[in-house]
Amino acid sequence: MPPFNNLMEIFKLLDKSNCRQCTEPTCLAFAAAVFKGQRRLDECPHLESSIIAQFGASTAKPENTNREMDATVELLKRKISTIDLSSSLADKLGARFSGNKLTLKVLGKDFIVDSRGNLSSDIHMHIWVTTPVLSYIIYSAGIPVSGNWFPFRELKSGKTWYRLFEQRCEKPLKKVADNYTDLFEDMIHLFNGRQVENHYESDISLVLYPLPKVPMLICYWKPEDGLESNLNLFFDSTAEENLGIESIFALGTGLVRMFEKIALRHGLH
Repeated sequence: MPPFNNLMEIFKLLDKSNCRQCTEPTCLAFAAAVFKGQRRLDECPHLESSIIAQFGASTAKPENTNREMDATVELLKRKISTIDLSSSLADKLGARFSGNKLTLKVLGKDFIVDSRGNLSSDIHMHIWVTTPVLSYIIYSAGIPVSGNWFPFRELKSGKTWYRLFEQRCEKPLKKVADNYTDLFEDMIHLFNGRQVENHYESDISLVLYPLPKVPMLICYWKPEDGLESNLNLFFDSTAEENLGIESIFALGTGLVRMFEKIALRHGLH
């Protein structure tokens, strides 16, 4: 679709409820953010799929969002350069320290961070994962994992984000699981996930460690007897003490994007 000519064209598509579930204070503010390329149209939880299909999910200026994310990463790198990387910091984060570098397990893979905030890994580093990794190093309180699971919406700051989290994380991940459940399980194991005792009577219950002290529980219910499938992500009760809610959201989004790319390489549509 061609770019919107003005923000009012976007505003007319919205329900004007000012529900704030997109995290913007008003629908007009959301429309302005979409027009500037800072938000996506499909981030409104009330838009019908037919409208999104007609007008597209992308904004007119998606490069603006990429530039902002790149700028955020640079700010975090500068912050890392002011921190004393040490064995004590590594212990707090559940990482290793050697040669003035931290090595963290991210989805079971080694991510190495030097004193300037530069990251290296054997796997592709998506910006949606890079940002949470750097934020974790800077801001994590290093609280031990409790083993108590909560849905995203029940995290302290989750109420204002959970609709968007549902749209951008849980629903796309459910689509992957629906289309090829075996591949879904293979991808979990690829990222060093582990199957656990089925929680909430789900058919599949797997735990991933996107960061050492920020585990994620994936519960999937297969379709049965006319009932639709369902998928929910759960986080440890300590999640927000070890990572801010925006970074938790980014981590979930990054994980889904990686899963979708793997699915596409296997011919999943």
